[in-house]
Amino acid sequence: MVILVTGAGGFIGGHLVGELLAQGKSVRGADVKPLSEWYQVHEGAENLVADCADPVQAHKMSEGTEEIYNLAADMGGMGFIENNKAECMLSVLTSTNMLVAARDAGTKRFFYSSSACVYAGDKQTDPNVTALKEADAYPADPEDGYGWEKLFSERMARHFREDYGLETRVARYHNVYGPEGTFEGGREKAPAALSRKIAEAKLSGKHTIDVWGDGEQSRSFMYIDDCVRGSQEILHGENIEPVNLGSSELVTINQMIGILEEIAGIKVEKEHDLTAPQGVRGRNSDNTMFHSIYGWEPSITLHDGLERTYGWIYDQIKSRY
Repeated sequence: MVILVTGAGGFIGGHLVGELLAQGKSVRGADVKPLSEWYQVHEGAENLVADCADPVQAHKMSEGTEEIYNLAADMGGMGFIENNKAECMLSVLTSTNMLVAARDAGTKRFFYSSSACVYAGDKQTDPNVTALKEADAYPADPEDGYGWEKLFSERMARHFREDYGLETRVARYHNVYGPEGTFEGGREKAPAALSRKIAEAKLSGKHTIDVWGDGEQSRSFMYIDDCVRGSQEILHGENIEPVNLGSSELVTINQMIGILEEIAGIKVEKEHDLTAPQGVRGRNSDNTMFHSIYGWEPSITLHDGLERTYGWIYDQIKSRY
């Protein structure tokens, strides 16, 4: 059985390929980036540089596959998705062509990585947000650009299951983080960006960092190991509806900075930029549905996950000094 992971050169894809290989699976990884730009290149996998948005290439990479994890998307942190809405929506070409290719290849199961950005904005206006249930995606009012593409592709996956018998499964990721990912350049998310800023402050001795917004916006953050485990269970399970995959540990950005200060052993002065992209005011994952189906939920604490993430990022930056 060949398992295809698209977006294999990305953060989540690289970790997923590694785990599947550790389980003894036959894995094909595909990514549009040159191999030199992949976050992880696993020698045990068949690694393809190919564009999922191209229908010919999508069909070629899908040949002979029994399962597909479609993680490929043009995305990043809030700074990227708020300023590149058209580019984010063009990921619909990847979603469409991979579903068509999976159908034509006779692939049995297809995993689509959606996002908490599909949830209605009017339910995310308070830092003390009520955790978002799966039903809160409708009536639809998702994150402009990125969220609309994700919500549309969820529906497309549903109809490919209904009309063509392709067993599609959808996970709504909530802020995945960990080592071996983006931590600079504009696409990084808050845990990596703040880890970088704290590491730079410690190494430089300049203990001042910039913070987007007032720091009271709240989120939950899921460590990569929980994400990889949950993704596999969702693909192999019988639940056909989109389901949250995220931690329910809600923190503000200021609280996360406090955790990183403790890990790094320094105190920093925060300079708040109220003009920077901030996204919704509060977002958390309601894991009632996930727990009822799979009997567990993401539970690696933010402190433990940040300790590993910060350590890896600190080492990357220190090597430049």
